[in-house]
Amino acid sequence: MKSLSAKVRAKRVLLNESKAIAVLANRIDGTFEKIVNLLSETTGRIIVTGMGKPGFIAQKVSATMSSTGTPSLYLHPAEALHGDLGRVTSRDAIVAFSNSGETEEVIKLLPIIKKIGAKLIAITGNKKSILAINSDYVIDSSVAEEACPLGLAPTTSTTAMLALGDALAVALLEKKKFQPKDFALFHPGGALGKRLLLRVEDIMRPKSKTAIVKQNVRIKDVLLKITKMRAGSASVVDDKGKLIGIFTDGDLRRHFEKGAAFMDEKVKDVMTKNPVSITGERLAAEAFEVLRDKNIDEIPVVDKKGKPAGLLDVQDILKAGLV
Repeated sequence: MKSLSAKVRAKRVLLNESKAIAVLANRIDGTFEKIVNLLSETTGRIIVTGMGKPGFIAQKVSATMSSTGTPSLYLHPAEALHGDLGRVTSRDAIVAFSNSGETEEVIKLLPIIKKIGAKLIAITGNKKSILAINSDYVIDSSVAEEACPLGLAPTTSTTAMLALGDALAVALLEKKKFQPKDFALFHPGGALGKRLLLRVEDIMRPKSKTAIVKQNVRIKDVLLKITKMRAGSASVVDDKGKLIGIFTDGDLRRHFEKGAAFMDEKVKDVMTKNPVSITGERLAAEAFEVLRDKNIDEIPVVDKKGKPAGLLDVQDILKAGLV
């Protein structure tokens, strides 16, 4: 084995693996289409299995499928031989990863899988192996050589398996017409999930904690209300309780030069009229875009009758982790 610098070795590994994936792309044919159809029509789960390094690939592929609309679980071959095969039903389909196709723990599963009646897809580097021969469909994941200079550690072979697993998952995603909103449903804690699921009403400050004043209230009383509520603005309503304006610290600064007399003015005379508002059922992401586009920090939340229901501050959006 020739000793190379880390930089040169790293480049060789990446080139080796990228070439192997390019070769895989040329192998995709009608069999792959049949496998995708089979998996998409499976009424049970897609059970993914593999031992050793291929087992880790199997876990990742199973997780990807589960998060993109294809119910899946990972089955450890050794644990399967000690009772976990009870998870498998005739309604399931099994995807088995094994580079050699002769992995003992995987091979021992074959008679039971056949007896149960689950369909079996092999992703293997040996199309003549016991696993391949006993499978309903076979995907050839063979590579010319491992990226490991010793030719021993699974490197390019596991990269090939991962790429094929991703190809299956994505093909299934499109086959099932999986949409961003579906993805968000399975990722409520992620940024995308929050953008597509989190609504204004989920994070807004409720009416009970919002400064709401009538249009004829004096400025000094408005300021007391804002201070009491620890808010940055006050929503101004007419005699019927509908939002007609907002009084912010910006309004205060613009009129403060009037001196003490300003404090006795009515809020309707100095407020920002017809303010931008939003309803509670709108997405919080939409509210953030409004705040950003209008260059404002707070936006009143109103009900269907145009009456204040709360207030959304940019800080509320930040705390929710939306941005």
